[in-house]
Amino acid sequence: MYAERSLMALSRRECVALLSEEKIGRAVFTERALPAVVPVTFAIYNDAVVMCTSADTRLAAAASRGVLAFQADHIDPSTRGGWSVVVVGVAELLEDPVEQACIRLVLEPWVPGQNEVFIRLPLKVVTGRRILGSGESDVEVTHV
Repeated sequence: MYAERSLMALSRRECVALLSEEKIGRAVFTERALPAVVPVTFAIYNDAVVMCTSADTRLAAAASRGVLAFQADHIDPSTRGGWSVVVVGVAELLEDPVEQACIRLVLEPWVPGQNEVFIRLPLKVVTGRRILGSGESDVEVTHV
């Protein structure tokens, strides 16, 4: 049996700090009126989630239509604790070569290919939750 656990909402600051430490998340969008999810590498850059993909992907098509959601999490199966952060907003396709070069410095895609479509999802609507597992304390995240 597991010790008592609790669920707590995270502040925007905590959410951004947690996202800054992760590299893999999920882009969520609508495709043919159904939900679609794809794993992506990402980075936090200039107050936004940034990712890149090839022009022929479902994600590139969805980003060009605007609304995206993004989710990242970290789970510890041994304590049954962890966190989840969701960002929702209107995606922007970045076409400025200078901005693309800056993003390439902070984002290294895992998937081979051209990855010539750069997507920016501003950190406007950011929500998160933490499940405190057994042995974890209820302290604020202090990462910056």
